[in-house]
Amino acid sequence: MENFNFAGVGTLINFFAIIFGGLIGLFGGKFLTEKIRQTLQMSCAVSVIFIGFAGTLSKMFQVQPSGEIKSDGEILLIVSLIVGGLVGEIIDIDGKFENFGTWLRKKSGNEGDSKFVDAFVTASLTVCIGAMAIIGAINDRLFHDPTILIAKSALDFIMVLVMTAGLGKGSIFSCISVGIFQGSITLFAGVVEPFMTELALKNLSLVGNVLIFCVGVNLMFENKIRVANLLPALIVSVFWK
Repeated sequence: MENFNFAGVGTLINFFAIIFGGLIGLFGGKFLTEKIRQTLQMSCAVSVIFIGFAGTLSKMFQVQPSGEIKSDGEILLIVSLIVGGLVGEIIDIDGKFENFGTWLRKKSGNEGDSKFVDAFVTASLTVCIGAMAIIGAINDRLFHDPTILIAKSALDFIMVLVMTAGLGKGSIFSCISVGIFQGSITLFAGVVEPFMTELALKNLSLVGNVLIFCVGVNLMFENKIRVANLLPALIVSVFWK
């Protein structure tokens, strides 16, 4: 990747991958019936749920040399989600996400799209939560290595394509969330990097995968988990010892 010689190229690739995937889903989705759209949405929900579930199990359970399976991280999960949830509810991150989505809907001329805000918030949380976004952005800045973000871009391309076909054009605007989130980490990578120890990364992946699981649950069922208000749990997990 030595040809990529400027910081931020990984986030830039991720930004446009989401746009292109979304546009394909948008124009292709116009030819799909409502029944097929619903099936795509459910397919996306099941995929996200199992990605989060599998990621969580891989971090919580470890096979010992004796063959015994050892679990770890239960207290971390409880404390991170409770403390993070309290902080998130006080700040009302979910409300700010929705307000931003409403503002985007108005500015983009999509006020008639009732699913716009929900699609934007759901897609944004799906593409922003996870260790790949954070570690990829740090590597992009400190080592000029966008490899992780390029791999993430391929995953986001497919995910946003399906989400746009099922939920609507609001999903495409998650590219803005990725640009702000990963761009900020890239900008402040020197400050963030010392905290990204092996233990911090493991904890971050564990809690992050639980949040991804929650995003999938929201896609599947109508009773919404305010996942955005749980985002501070990621910060708690990084500092957990």
